[in-house]
Amino acid sequence: MEPLSHRGLPRLSWIDTLYSNFSYGADDYDGEGNEEQKGPPEGSETMPYIDESPTMSPQLSARGQGGGDSISPTPPEGLAPGVEAGKGLEMRKLVLSGFLASEEIYINQLEALLLPMKPLKATATTSQPVLTIQQIETIFYKIQDIYEIHKEFYDNLCPKVQQWDSQVTMGHLFQKLASQLGVYKAFVDNYKVALETAEKCSQSNNQFQKISEELKVKGPKDSKDSHTSVTMEGTLGNELALLYKPIDRVTRSTLVLHDLLKHTPVDHPDYPLLQDALRISQNFLSSINEDIDPRRTAVTTPKGETRQLVKDGFLVEVSESSRKLRHVFLFTDVLLCAKLKKTSAGKHQQYDCKWYIPLADLVFPSPEESEASPQVHPFPDHELEDMKMKISALKSEIQKEKANKGQSRAIERLKKKMFENEFLLLLNSPTIPFRIHNRNGKSYLFLLSSDYERSEWREAIQKLQKKDLQAFVLSSVELQVLTGSCFKLRTVHNIPVTSNKDDDESPGLYGFLHVIVHSAKGFKQSANLYCTLEVDSFGYFVSKAKTRVFRDTTEPKWDEEFEIELEGSQSLRILCYEKCYDKTKVNKDNNEIVDKIMGKGQIQLDPQTVETKNWHTDVIEMNGIKVEFSMKFTSRDMSLKRTPSKKQTGVFGVKISVVTKRERSKVPYIVRQCVEEVEKRGIEEVGIYRISGVATDIQALKTVFDANNKDILLMLSDMDINAIAGTLKLYFRELPEPLLTDRLYPAFMEGIALSDPAAKENCMMHLLRTLPDPNLITFLFLLEHLKRVAEKEPINKMSLHNLATVFGPTLLRPSEVESKAHLTSAADIWSHDVMAQVQVLLYYLQHPPISFAELKRNTLYFSTDV
Repeated sequence: MEPLSHRGLPRLSWIDTLYSNFSYGADDYDGEGNEEQKGPPEGSETMPYIDESPTMSPQLSARGQGGGDSISPTPPEGLAPGVEAGKGLEMRKLVLSGFLASEEIYINQLEALLLPMKPLKATATTSQPVLTIQQIETIFYKIQDIYEIHKEFYDNLCPKVQQWDSQVTMGHLFQKLASQLGVYKAFVDNYKVALETAEKCSQSNNQFQKISEELKVKGPKDSKDSHTSVTMEGTLGNELALLYKPIDRVTRSTLVLHDLLKHTPVDHPDYPLLQDALRISQNFLSSINEDIDPRRTAVTTPKGETRQLVKDGFLVEVSESSRKLRHVFLFTDVLLCAKLKKTSAGKHQQYDCKWYIPLADLVFPSPEESEASPQVHPFPDHELEDMKMKISALKSEIQKEKANKGQSRAIERLKKKMFENEFLLLLNSPTIPFRIHNRNGKSYLFLLSSDYERSEWREAIQKLQKKDLQAFVLSSVELQVLTGSCFKLRTVHNIPVTSNKDDDESPGLYGFLHVIVHSAKGFKQSANLYCTLEVDSFGYFVSKAKTRVFRDTTEPKWDEEFEIELEGSQSLRILCYEKCYDKTKVNKDNNEIVDKIMGKGQIQLDPQTVETKNWHTDVIEMNGIKVEFSMKFTSRDMSLKRTPSKKQTGVFGVKISVVTKRERSKVPYIVRQCVEEVEKRGIEEVGIYRISGVATDIQALKTVFDANNKDILLMLSDMDINAIAGTLKLYFRELPEPLLTDRLYPAFMEGIALSDPAAKENCMMHLLRTLPDPNLITFLFLLEHLKRVAEKEPINKMSLHNLATVFGPTLLRPSEVESKAHLTSAADIWSHDVMAQVQVLLYYLQHPPISFAELKRNTLYFSTDV
């Protein structure tokens, strides 16, 4: 749904709110990252204003009103500083009074829509019907239900506002209203058909046209004008203004909830109810935002045809064996790939068309048909991680400059440097191929970070291809007009990097998100089904977890728990797949069998909702499929805690020296068994150690290892390999102190920072010699295992750097007492400590084989025979 705007305010999409007004946006860089001269800003299209309400859609940036902060997705804690509770409650009354007045107007509008329905139905059964029953039901679908919901809401809220006192509670009314948004979903799904039907009937039926022209809306009770004429045929050309009101109303209600929360004390009984209502409303709005677009801005071709922009965004194209950032525009009948032209100062920015394909000629080659990719130099993982480290360090520098009220020029310089690194990361991180083909010849290859985006683009194109499209060739003039329109029509204005965020926007969550994927419903036929979880990190999305395949069912019940590490994340995506076992369907771009996406959905990770000790259960809807899941979040400072086990009989949470002494072994049994199983059947598993195992399986393995159960080997051989890998990681994470010890932690941090190679080698080897023997032997044993895993990188996609990223913090993260000295902000912990922990492990992984004997200079030779 395209956001609405005030008269004269720019039309912005949700992504503009997210990445608005940062000077190093897309307008400053061409597709290869070269800086361009900045011209004056181009005027934006404005949307006609149709609601009497004095507020705008929640997707709009409030900047348009004169430089205020953009609307944040969650209300602030408590009341704003300096606002007294009494004044806050008085503000609540003012907000509610204004809302009540607009609610009355809305109910009158719904009444006006319903007024002709009864006489139309009465004539439908006569010999001369104005409209058929089916036409009536299509045009007025769900209007009666929506009217009844709002009439009840208004009748209950009105006396509360009229008899106002500080103890008034009305959160339950808003919560109930939000819970009935399913009716709006049905209305939205039918909206386009209702519009088309009403338009056709109005054009072909004079009686219906006359009825629509004579519609009158009652004015408010206190208004001088008792009636206002509102024709069904509104001022928006073919669009019916009154029929748009229900969609418009949800956006208004969401903003009112936001304002109410701002002026409601946290300890007020309404607060949690309003918060819940806001969450439901926001999830509803984001779910329909992509589905319905009744006011899409269009461009007219020289032949007088209307061509609408359906979707646009930044994609990485592989062109001439190198990566280029392109702005891709999907119109109703053509896909256009463009880049910003380099322009001299003072000139308007323009797009340069690189290529276009009429949708009638566009095909998606099947995996077996697609030719192998052109050779693209893959960016080494360690270089990507170095970029992340630079970005995090620059972020910290910017914060310090701001805290010390540093010069704005210095801050701008740092921001620019940060943007350059983020741009490179965005350009070089995607690996998922998205190939499109022109049936007249040429193929084009994009690389995406997420299967979610690939699916979105494919679905949007295929939806348009269902219409009767004709092939065509654009003349140079037509192409110039179309490309010229891209700058004004675009909905995604800035490159999606965190540098483009406002200072007051949420930095995202740092820590661990625990997610239980419970079950799914809505499948029409039995299939082999599984889900994957993605979260955003550094401006792009990465796959973090995968459920097991539930075979031959329409109602899979996974009940699987995952622990996902978050790095400034703000969104969680769930994708549902049907597993394909046909080995002929291999994608030549990445040598993987292509599974079919059955549905996908996304929710915002609202810190206020997620950061509680309790599980929060939710349902995500996707293409008629509903996936039920629960989640809770542990912040990074909480996740630093290592709690020693109270029972010294087990292995988890018990000192490694105690376990090896009890077992009379050099390396704990749990480490040896898990490593052996991974090397036996998991060394070629894609994402081994990176993909989360099922938490319940990991807990079951933890229990049997702690109990030293005789059935361990049998259980290991039956268990999912990711759960075994997860158990090994959990063992190291739950050690009462890290494997590389608290005592040596500061020295490891200093050693890895040395720039002289000889000094670093001397220091890092000396630190290993200083470790207690059980720690050192176990570390060397694990090191050799991880090197063997990395040898299979072409198959398992796990490089030494990937493995260092997974295990570095696990082996080095200090216990609670030690970590207090290092704790600053969550982002700082990630940028300094965690990055350094990764670098320490990577140093040893990249080192030639390290022998225990050489380190200790004695006759005891280290071997894996322990």
